[in-house]
Amino acid sequence: MAGDEPVTAPDQHKPGHRKSGRIGAVLSAVALVLMALCGIEEGRVEHIWLFGIAGLLIAIVIGDAVLRRNGLRS
Repeated sequence: MAGDEPVTAPDQHKPGHRKSGRIGAVLSAVALVLMALCGIEEGRVEHIWLFGIAGLLIAIVIGDAVLRRNGLRS
């Protein structure tokens, strides 16, 4: 019987919370941008990192949406 069915963990059968993950990523990106704009740092290195990470989060969310729309990701 076990040879006929693939062995999987119970967590693999549950769908993930995609919408809450997207909302969390966007809210995190907004928080990072606000930290960069409202910060009192003298250097610009912090701003570069904060804007870069926020941009990366937004790029991941957009890339995921495009891949799902084209059917390349389930």
